[in-house]
Amino acid sequence: MRRQGFEPRPDFAEHAARIGFDFAHIDGEPYWDESAAYVFSMREIEEDLERATAELARLCDEVVARIVASEALLAKLRIPRHAWSLIAESFARRDPSLYGRFDFAYDGEGPPKLLEYNADTPTSLYEAAVVQWHWLEQMIARGRLPSDADQFNSLHERLIARWRAIADGAFVHLACMSASIEDRGAIAYLADCAMQAGSPTALLDMGDIGLHGDVFIDREGRRIERLFKLYPWEWMFADSFGSTPAMRSTHFVEPPWKAVASNKGFLALLWDAAPGHPNLLPCFFEEDARAADLRRYARKPLYSREGANITLVDVEPIAQTGGTYGAEGFVRQQLHLLPDFDGRRPALGCWLVDGAPAGMGVREDVALVTSDRSRFLPHLIID
Repeated sequence: MRRQGFEPRPDFAEHAARIGFDFAHIDGEPYWDESAAYVFSMREIEEDLERATAELARLCDEVVARIVASEALLAKLRIPRHAWSLIAESFARRDPSLYGRFDFAYDGEGPPKLLEYNADTPTSLYEAAVVQWHWLEQMIARGRLPSDADQFNSLHERLIARWRAIADGAFVHLACMSASIEDRGAIAYLADCAMQAGSPTALLDMGDIGLHGDVFIDREGRRIERLFKLYPWEWMFADSFGSTPAMRSTHFVEPPWKAVASNKGFLALLWDAAPGHPNLLPCFFEEDARAADLRRYARKPLYSREGANITLVDVEPIAQTGGTYGAEGFVRQQLHLLPDFDGRRPALGCWLVDGAPAGMGVREDVALVTSDRSRFLPHLIID
């Protein structure tokens, strides 16, 4: 694994406009960065990253099953009581999942270490599935990469196949908080995948969803029978409609049981289930006596997004991010800093589609904590 500099494509802006990549810059700052890329060997991808992704996916399924069957563990995750039966019923039916993302720290030397599991509302999907693939193809076509250069990336084809299995041609609504250009881009891409799978779609703002009797409807009065949402389950459960019968009248993607896996407390329960696993870091609920034994740790809220409210401690605090999370409690995860490549620190997001490894994206920052402003860089495989 290495970081390699590249000359950005002079026509990138025109290309981004053609493919609808409207958030290459966010708030005036570059988000997509092709001045460098991360280069991996096939062994690193297949034996380290892909293998860890597949193995942890199996472990996560086992741990979710234990949690949904235990009121004590659901309470430990601070999931509201009114959601417990909805989650349990969803898992008992094996309501289908579309995707998820494991975020790893990895330097090519030791095993990848899981930092967190974005099980419910992961973004950076379009960049990983399409934008970096176009970069690879164009760099090969222009003679700037060898013809056998490759990527860990089968996301697009797998997403279409998964939508076909989930929706089977039925209408799908997709919703997000549309003030976020990144979220709008993500659901537009997933809508395109669903349409290629044979399903008509409609894009909504979360505020466009209404309640009519015991069902959710859109502004045109159509019943929302299948809803993909970039809106966290903990927010859904806290909203006034989160305990209404309508929650059982809609097929959600991601399904309610994903609320269990998206909670940072899930990291502690993973460690309890498989202590010493080479791809896991020791992690404990803050009230657990074992947490006090960690002198180097990352303190993470049970509910947190985009690196908010995280404190890194190496005997003393060495980094801290702001935000509004933490009321429900924290976990302490053994500190494992992202590797340093020329002053940049990459986090590797390994994607799951239908519970199987499907691709990877790299987010990079000079800061110790990856945030929603960290840049996305392409990757490639060269042996």
